[in-house]
Parts: sequence; C-alpha cells; structure tokens
Amino acid sequence: LPSSWSWHPGEMDSPPPPPYQDPDPSLVSQPDMDPEAAKDKDNFRNYTSGPLLDRVFATYKLMHTWQTVDFVRRKVGGQLLTQAPKGWPWDHTDLSLLAQHAQFGGFSYKRMTVMEAVDMLDGLVDESDPDVDFPNSFHAFQTAEGIRKAHPDKDWFHLVGLLHDLGKVLALAGEPQWAVVGDTFPVGCRPQASVVFRDCTFQDNPDLQDPLYSTELGMYQPHCGLENVLMSWGHDEYMYRMMKFNKFALPPEAFYIIRFHSFYPWHKFGDYQQLCNEQDLAMLPWVQEFNKFDLYTKSSSLPDVAALRPYYQGLVDKYCPGVLRW
Repeated sequence: LPSSWSWHPGEMDSPPPPPYQDPDPSLVSQPDMDPEAAKDKDNFRNYTSGPLLDRVFATYKLMHTWQTVDFVRRKVGGQLLTQAPKGWPWDHTDLSLLAQHAQFGGFSYKRMTVMEAVDMLDGLVDESDPDVDFPNSFHAFQTAEGIRKAHPDKDWFHLVGLLHDLGKVLALAGEPQWAVVGDTFPVGCRPQASVVFRDCTFQDNPDLQDPLYSTELGMYQPHCGLENVLMSWGHDEYMYRMMKFNKFALPPEAFYIIRFHSFYPWHKFGDYQQLCNEQDLAMLPWVQEFNKFDLYTKSSSLPDVAALRPYYQGLVDKYCPGVLRW
C-alpha cells in the first residue's frame, strides 16, 4: 500500500487494510531474455516503490472493486453470446437484454484506420504502468521494433507489437482507466495469489461475497479453456474482439497474444492452471515470447516514429487495411 494513500469517508465502504507485509508474488523475477535488451530488469513492474506508485495503486483499487461478472457481461454480452459454450452459467441474466445493451459489442464508437488509432494514443498515458510516464504510442513502436529485431522473418509478429495496446483507445472514448489498462484476471472465481495488490484491493468487490464466485473454480468447469473464461474488461479483450469483427488476416497466435498479453498471473506466474486446456498450454510460449518485448523495451529513449511509419503502414496494408470499425 503506498505510504501516502489515505482513506476519506465516502470514498469506499471501509478504509483500506494495513500495508501489505509479505512479498507480493507478482513482484518476483521476470523471464530471461537477451541481455542486450534487458536493461535494469529488476526495476520493471515495481509495485512497492517509485514516483508513480500512488497513481498505480489507485487505478488497481478501482479495478479490483468494480470489475465483476455483471460489469464485464454488460460490456461484451452481445458478442460473448455468439461464442458461449453449452451450459455457460449466465444465472438469472436476461440474455436478450444483455445483447441489446452490450456497450462495445457493436463496434460503433468510431471508424478509423490502424494508424489513426496509433496516433490517438499520443494522448494517453497508462495510469496502471509503474515503468513509464510517456504516451502509449511510443511504447507501441518500441515493442514492435524489439520484436522485429529478434524475429526479422515474422512480419505478423512485428505488427502485433504495434497493435497490442490499441484497445486503450477506450480510455479516449470515455472509459475510466481502471476499465481499460492494467493486468487482467478472470472474473467469476477467486483471485489467485499473483494478482497485483490482491490482498489489499478486493475487499469491496461484491463478487467475493458470492458463495460461487469466491471459490477457486468459481462458475467454471475444470480445464474449460481460457476461451470460455470471462476475463476482466480492458484493452486486451476489446482489441481481440475488434480484430475478429474486422477480420484481421493474422494467424491464431496473434489473436491469442492480443487477448491475453496482460494476463500476467497466468503467463508470468503460472496461476489459473485449473482453467487451462491443451490449446492454452500450446499458445503460452507465444504469449511469453511477446511479453519480453512488451515489458523490457520500455525506455525513455523514444523511437523515430516518422522513420518507422512506412514499414508498419505496409504491414497494416497487408493484414488489416482500410477504415475499420472500433
């Protein structure tokens, strides 16, 4: 808990708990990568100190209070209904009403190209990120260029680096940052040990008072597969669905990386194995490989975006051309 964080009556139902004492499992070592690219690895994802900690904690506190099963269903219901497996536990939900009011299922927010979306991120600083305090558009090019250097023959992978955070345009559409950025986690089951700030941010989440949702499996069947899990709402899920809706011509690995790249409790720390199936385990190495560049290419040394744009425009024209629905 940040030392400067204080509680005022009316801000939440109860004051925050005492400072977290035990080591947070989410703070342990990061995956190995090329030492040339691994600058001060121990300084990344530091959730115990730093000048941005108060801002980061405040974002996660709101996220872990309000990201519930009902909240996520309202966001994606219309799209999710077409994919839900037989026996999906919608318990007492009016499905027609859910489909009608799914807030982002129809992709009617805006029509624009991928590069126009990249430019929009010039105006966004991620309030959940303890590592950087510059616009997200630069991070997109940093990630893409890191992948391009290590995997020169996989141009689709380069493009994924550019695309991965474009779902954060939601924050510029009026969504609060706690519903856009940060690590993701399954709703409808008990948060596991490696979820950031788990022991001091979930106490006001109503799902943890539910006798089903507060169990390890929650509303899911063992090894049901992450494709059948309701994830917390944010830029990952939105961008994945947007790419499917607009029929991006990318391989399955690309969609999987986009959808789960912020699911650190799973791809970094091995939690939620009880929900995974064989497909998840087969895709996991791709998500982990991507994470090396998403995390360790962050630097205050910003890329020459103007010089890079022609190459990435060519990839956009190849895999996801034209004006798209967002």
